[in-house]
Amino acid sequence: MKIEFNNRVAIVTGAGAGLGRSHAIELAKRGAKVVVNDLGGAADGTGGSMTPAQEVADTIIKAGGEAIVSGANVADYVQVEAMIGETMDKWGRVDVLVNNAGILRDKSFVKMELQDFQLVLDVHLTGSVNCTKAVWEIMREQGYGRIAMTTSSSGMYGNFGQANYGAAKAGLVGLMNTLCIEGAKYDIRVNALSPVAHTRMTEGLIPEEALKLLTPESVTAGLVTLVAENSPNRTILCAGAGGYARTVITETDGIFLSPEEQTPENVMAGMDKINDQTNAQEFTQGFQQSEKFVGKAMRNG
Repeated sequence: MKIEFNNRVAIVTGAGAGLGRSHAIELAKRGAKVVVNDLGGAADGTGGSMTPAQEVADTIIKAGGEAIVSGANVADYVQVEAMIGETMDKWGRVDVLVNNAGILRDKSFVKMELQDFQLVLDVHLTGSVNCTKAVWEIMREQGYGRIAMTTSSSGMYGNFGQANYGAAKAGLVGLMNTLCIEGAKYDIRVNALSPVAHTRMTEGLIPEEALKLLTPESVTAGLVTLVAENSPNRTILCAGAGGYARTVITETDGIFLSPEEQTPENVMAGMDKINDQTNAQEFTQGFQQSEKFVGKAMRNG
């Protein structure tokens, strides 16, 4: 069954180039009315221009779709609110939010200025919070919403020189985990995309021979899945070069130590069993961990 977005309104941040451009154009091809948001700066966040976003909107309109342009800085909540206000004035609803905007300020942690750490958090994490906050009540009232965060393998696994980027991207997974719980009864589904693609942000990082496989379009196929009407919920979907997989956070069964055994020496001695992946579980709410530990204590009491 074809995935379509007829009569749906989608906002895509960072849509002037790369993945965001690909996302916006594909959503429009499938019937969505699209807000093309982009500050138009360089990969490090400096500068600004409406030209990239306007070019994407023009491409959508020439193909018979509907699009408007926003130059709002996602890190500035006042500007984000204005963007949402313009969207509601134009189309009266917001169905899909794709939090894609981001910048890079890569350096090893010892050389990284705190300003560069904060700026990356402001755009990736706070920017996603701002946009999500601004549409949340709208989606609750209409009883429908699809939100995609953009996380990264750097956040889930780490990557040298990206402490700021990794921290922001890991934070987005935590944000998703709670929002999908709070939004469930309003049919607001929240997922995260972990992309691998050749964009401005990956210049010089990926071997030339691999670049032809790392298309934005291969990632967009995953993104569209995450914001479709029959989308999953609370899913970290990894996509790139034709590969699609899911990252799952699990917790090992672990060990139990009685009160008199609860010493760091005994914890250290039990590390092999603590690390044992046998019977590891995926939890979907934080209290499940508490239930597990209390259950162990009661069974061993």
